[in-house]
Amino acid sequence: MNGPARRDTPLTGLILTGGGARAAYQAGVLLAVAKLSGNRRHNPFPIICGTSAGAINAAGIACLADNYGKAASRLANVWRNMRAADIYRADAAGIIGAGARWLSLLAFGWLVRNSPRSLLDNAPLRQLLSRHLDFPGIERAIAKGALHAISISASGYDSGDNISFFQAHPDVAPWQRVQRIGLRTRLGVEHLLASSAIPFIFPAEHIHREYFGDGSMRHLAPISPAIHLGAERILIAGAGRRSEPGERLAGESYPSLAQIAGHALSSIFLDSLAVDIERLERLNQMLSALPPACHEQPEIGLRRIETLIIAPSEKLERIAAEHADALPAPVKLLLGSLGAMNRRGGALTSYLLFEKPYTRKLIDLGYADTMARSTEVGDFLKL
Repeated sequence: MNGPARRDTPLTGLILTGGGARAAYQAGVLLAVAKLSGNRRHNPFPIICGTSAGAINAAGIACLADNYGKAASRLANVWRNMRAADIYRADAAGIIGAGARWLSLLAFGWLVRNSPRSLLDNAPLRQLLSRHLDFPGIERAIAKGALHAISISASGYDSGDNISFFQAHPDVAPWQRVQRIGLRTRLGVEHLLASSAIPFIFPAEHIHREYFGDGSMRHLAPISPAIHLGAERILIAGAGRRSEPGERLAGESYPSLAQIAGHALSSIFLDSLAVDIERLERLNQMLSALPPACHEQPEIGLRRIETLIIAPSEKLERIAAEHADALPAPVKLLLGSLGAMNRRGGALTSYLLFEKPYTRKLIDLGYADTMARSTEVGDFLKL
């Protein structure tokens, strides 16, 4: 829990996690925060940290941080009208072409000169981001004092480091820890594409001298970027339901490829954050046991971080299974061949179901979950 020196006014951070289409839930959370705020223009999150699809949401808020209510509404509107074709090529030619390249690699790997880079082509996502995000707005918001910092995390395939690309007030310093680096830069579409490049599914993005993939990979301490940027209280909007200890399900049949892939993606997107939250809670308990005077001693180098976690009250894979038919026919054919079009394969579908019947359901769920805790959220954010 190291970070910049304590300020007179504690800074509030927002952490938006990864999860593909599941990130629509976060749009509902952010919309509810705007509803609860007495001043819709005021940005309650001076520090915003995003990873994977959460990075896209983070940029959506940061680019218009001087009018938070407008930013939250625009973001929710994009998610409400989402189609799979806005994110990846969902037409028959695109899907069949990708499938054929992978089959060729598996069958005749030694003859294939140009290996396929990903299962899906996310060129439409680049166009969507370029169309909706005003990246110069980030610097304007920082200059106005509406935003202190934003970071976007991505994982370097060559170095193995998780890089937090950040744009911030001049007093924020870069940092370096084991496999974690904070690097000041001007953020752009390429950083969002890198952060959201789900392994095998979307292609890696080349930035400077390295290829980067999804920021949730090898993210050993997902909460740390917000702390390094100066946050002393953090709202975490997750895209996965927190499991209770001892919650286990029985399974008799062998898992399908979709079930295995969904399990792997859940591990990438959810496990590191859950472990980091538990670690932070234990450190807070330890600090609470120390005399207050010890907290200010520089050799200790720790400070208490308040957290509030908003996570789905329902299982998103179940919701995805209910709306899987909304996918374009070529995508359903592809996912069906992996076993993803049934209840047990719903986890994989939940990450790729960029269709409005599903995203609207998640927005409504995020909004309802946040409003159900309106007093707690209002007190935490000082709304």
